[in-house]
Amino acid sequence: MADALSLGLTGLAALVVLIAARMPIAYAMILVGGIGIVALNGPALMLNQLKTLAWGQFSIYDLSVVPMFVLMGAFAARAGLSAALFRAGNAWLGWMRGGTAMAAVAACAGFGAVCGSSLATASTMGKVALPELKRHGYSGALATGTLAAGGVLGILIPPSVVLILYAILVEANIVTMFLAAMLPAALAVVLFLLTIAAYVAIRPGAGPAAGAADRAEFRAATLGVLPVLGIFALVLGGIYAGFYNPTPGAAVGVALVWLYGTLRGRLRLGEMRAALLETASITGMIYLILLGAELMKIFLSRAGLPQAAAEWILAAGMEPMAVLVLVLLALILLGCLMDSLSMILLVIPFFWPVLVEINGGPWQGAEGAGFGMSTEDLKIWFGILALVVVELGLITPPVGMNVFVISAMARGTPMIDTFKGVTPFFLSELLRVGLLLAFPALVLWLPRMLGG
Repeated sequence: MADALSLGLTGLAALVVLIAARMPIAYAMILVGGIGIVALNGPALMLNQLKTLAWGQFSIYDLSVVPMFVLMGAFAARAGLSAALFRAGNAWLGWMRGGTAMAAVAACAGFGAVCGSSLATASTMGKVALPELKRHGYSGALATGTLAAGGVLGILIPPSVVLILYAILVEANIVTMFLAAMLPAALAVVLFLLTIAAYVAIRPGAGPAAGAADRAEFRAATLGVLPVLGIFALVLGGIYAGFYNPTPGAAVGVALVWLYGTLRGRLRLGEMRAALLETASITGMIYLILLGAELMKIFLSRAGLPQAAAEWILAAGMEPMAVLVLVLLALILLGCLMDSLSMILLVIPFFWPVLVEINGGPWQGAEGAGFGMSTEDLKIWFGILALVVVELGLITPPVGMNVFVISAMARGTPMIDTFKGVTPFFLSELLRVGLLLAFPALVLWLPRMLGG
């Protein structure tokens, strides 16, 4: 057993080295997982896994939702939805101090609902909102910090591709995870709006009011956003109401976004071809990472690493909540170094079995005594917490990926100003993590109430 554990630890170290050496994470996991399985159990088991594993992974019906939502996001990025959302938000909120920045946050939330990608949300909304924020005299720090932070909303607001993949990894219900994400996502939007209000109260010159929209402009902006809200309602409302499950719901979303973009003249043949190629590339990358993650999971499980970690924690007498906090801190640090999708697929197969073992630990002897909840509830609560701290990693100084995306677009604003601007949002995200840790009902109440 000791030899197997040593091999498992060596494999983890090798994986970190390969990723640091810029090997694509899918290839690194396939290489380390495959060699590890061969070293532990011989080539026969590995050959058998290669014969059946890819088919077993990729033929999962729930996984078919991924390319559909990726395509929906690719169409949305080219169909002008982001501009319609920002115009409406600015018409509603631009009259107040900091209102244009608030409109950018609201637009990021709306675009995240049809895109599901944080980096895509940040880059797309940056193109639309950054010129307007500069035109209205916003400071570089507040403008870029708002957009970098607003981009993180894309990872949690349903439909989120990362949330779907987490649900598949831990065998959770996708609709239940969508329901669980609603209140935490709404909390993030509210906290971001309050952060902007506090920022401009302290520094009034950083976010001047844009002036109230006239009646015609307000009416046009509101009517322009109604199709976007209708797409959101038909896709997610239909899924929650049980009219269709997530895969047909995603297909409905693709059709509606395509129709919207076509009627507006934004989705011509060239744009559609680019969206399809982007979807094929992203989906292929996701599936390959999934295969690598499954090989790593088999290797680590056969090496006994998750079980050994749980036994070490039990022997050390660490409280379950302390363990969870350490896991979340690790995810924040990893979120600074790699994209959210790769990180979730890499670390969840290792951390989740450890938390399951701890949750059934000997603290009180009852089911779920470790965290005071069942394994099913823990699955939901931990998933939302994990995605929130992955969001946090995207804006964590000094390596947040969203900050680099926005900073590359705002060439007149030094990156240090962008990090200064994102710091208040980072603190508000820490507050949200604390609230979700202290009050699991913020995550679990809606799925329980609606029977998700």
